[in-house]
Amino acid sequence: MSELPNPLQDAVPQPLAAATSRPSMLMPALAAGLAVCTLVALVLAWQSNSRLRNLEQELVRRQDSSQAAAQEAANQAKQSQDLSRDTAAKVALLDARLAEVSLQRGQLEELIQSMSRSRDENVVGDIEASLRVALQQTSITGSAEPLVAALKQADERLVRYKQPRLEGVRRAVVRDLDRVKAISVVDVSTLSIKLDEVVRLVDELPLLSAADKAGEPAVARQARPDTKPAPKPAAKPIEPGMAGWWELVQQRWGETAGLAWQEAKSLLRVTRINHPEAMLMAPEQAYFLRENIKLRLLNARLALLSRQFETAQSDLRDTLGMLDRYFDARSRKVAAANELLRQVVGQARQVAVPRPDDTLAALAAAGR
Repeated sequence: MSELPNPLQDAVPQPLAAATSRPSMLMPALAAGLAVCTLVALVLAWQSNSRLRNLEQELVRRQDSSQAAAQEAANQAKQSQDLSRDTAAKVALLDARLAEVSLQRGQLEELIQSMSRSRDENVVGDIEASLRVALQQTSITGSAEPLVAALKQADERLVRYKQPRLEGVRRAVVRDLDRVKAISVVDVSTLSIKLDEVVRLVDELPLLSAADKAGEPAVARQARPDTKPAPKPAAKPIEPGMAGWWELVQQRWGETAGLAWQEAKSLLRVTRINHPEAMLMAPEQAYFLRENIKLRLLNARLALLSRQFETAQSDLRDTLGMLDRYFDARSRKVAAANELLRQVVGQARQVAVPRPDDTLAALAAAGR
């Protein structure tokens, strides 16, 4: 017979059964945990021991290196002491030599200053001498070109020299150069060209004593053989009989009387002449008159080239008087020659060239 289930036994809870079996299961777990902890402790102890051993080795190595470094430092300190003693000796020697060099440098600077001072004096003397020579040339020739050239040369020399001590001299040179350039200089070459043109025209100028074709009356021009006669009007046909012959006689008589009257008028000319000697000039005298005018113009040209403006003015005025007296003023060539001569007379004048007083004063101040 099967046993009936015991309801009381089945009613016993499961946790109580588990609680009764837990002590038997905790013991192996505790043993395993202790073993693991022991192993971890052993590993940690071994690591600590190996780290300590490494630290000891590192300390020993560092101690050895520090001892070697200390020994090397001691050697270097000894070498430094020796080097410092040598350096001190060398510095003392260098100080002595520096003092000697400083003394020599002072002497050399004094020598250079003395040489520079003498060079400045030479430059000042050369510039002053060139300016005085240029002043003499200007006073002789009456031209500002020598003085302008001397001032330009002095300015260029001072620019190349670049001495601050002579800067005042250079400024004075520039001022005097501007003042000299500001004056109107006579253009001698242009005036000479104008005089040459007048000399060329002298042979072509018409005289008052020569026949003036443009000024003669029409009757006189018709009476001259070199002029072509005016065409005669066509004669009227003559009628037969006495009336025709009488008309022919009157026509011939009128033509003959007209020719006679033209010839009579060509023999007499009425002209207003201010200088009678101009009409009484012979052809050979006209040749010498033209040559005399050429000589006066050439003398005026030479006077202009030599800067003798008073002599040139005198010759030019005499030439203008001759042109007005002996030549026909109605001619265009005579008018052109008069105009050229008047232009030369107006421009050929003595110009007062200013003296370079500022430069000479600055040179005198710099030479002291």
